[in-house]
Amino acid sequence: MRLLVVEDSPELLKPIVAGLSRSGYAVEQASNGNVAAQLIRDNRFDLAILDIMLPGMDGLSLLRAIRQAKDQTRVLLLTAKDAVEDRVLGLRAGADDYLTKPFAFDELLARVEALLRRGRESNSTLMTVGRLSLDLAAKTASVDDEIASLTPREYAILEFLVRNRGRVVSRTEIEREVYDELVEPMSNVVDSAVCALRRKIDGPNRPSLIQTRRGLGYVVPREGE
Repeated sequence: MRLLVVEDSPELLKPIVAGLSRSGYAVEQASNGNVAAQLIRDNRFDLAILDIMLPGMDGLSLLRAIRQAKDQTRVLLLTAKDAVEDRVLGLRAGADDYLTKPFAFDELLARVEALLRRGRESNSTLMTVGRLSLDLAAKTASVDDEIASLTPREYAILEFLVRNRGRVVSRTEIEREVYDELVEPMSNVVDSAVCALRRKIDGPNRPSLIQTRRGLGYVVPREGE
């Protein structure tokens, strides 16, 4: 899942980005509304966390621009204003949720998880491919009903591949979706993570759920392929 955090306070931006990254999300950041608007135009994000008081384009103006462009990206507003009319204004502008400063990171993370559960490809929080089941709400993977011990990054890669099953996904796509901008060119982090995943979800003497397409990337085939 790719998130964008837009906050002009370095003291707040840094721990939010670090915490969300540790939780397995690919996070991009901006401290200026105009920069954030360009990032949203050029990229696909699953959720944007917007401070209202921003230099350049303010958060509410950015939110309105997102909705006027028919962009359905989930938006969580952050603000120091806690008056009812301020919350109503943000929600009517198209926000999906609203969090007042100061807040605990655990509450922010819980709201992010709740927003990302909405509007997914199915009303069910379960996805099944053969012997593998993903619980999208709990962010767990089970093989033959036994939960696999995956890191947040490994789970994020697996979910991304399963959501795109039947389509070859390049290493660059996986890096962009799951990792952050600190991944170095020519890095083998994706290959290493896929190898670790295979050890945890593939049984002995069984074909791997995650297939390699040499020179192209990885694919989880649809049933019957």
